[in-house]
Amino acid sequence: MSTETPNREELLQMAIRTAKSGNATAARVMFRQVLSEDKNNERAMMWLAKLAESKAERRQWLQRVLSVNPTNTNAQSALRKIEYRSTASDNRTLLVFGVVAGIMIVLALVIIFGVVLPNAG
Repeated sequence: MSTETPNREELLQMAIRTAKSGNATAARVMFRQVLSEDKNNERAMMWLAKLAESKAERRQWLQRVLSVNPTNTNAQSALRKIEYRSTASDNRTLLVFGVVAGIMIVLALVIIFGVVLPNAG
């Protein structure tokens, strides 16, 4: 590589190598530099989604990719996975809450009405 300032593609490749080497912070800076020169660069946005520090940030980058290219199947798939995991987590929480609420209702009935289950023996 020359001593000149890298062009956008060189910077993108450098950012990818940096991300793969584990230096997410430096890679994010480089990907953002690519986006400052090409605001619709899907590859930079996808990498920023991959390197996101939160689900919300990841979701934002993926949605931005889809706003540029609604047919980007990688972004669609990644966004579906986030939504699926979020829904599954919400469902587990509701299930646990329902079980706890059911147990509390049974205990309340036992306490209030002195309901005793018949002896099964």
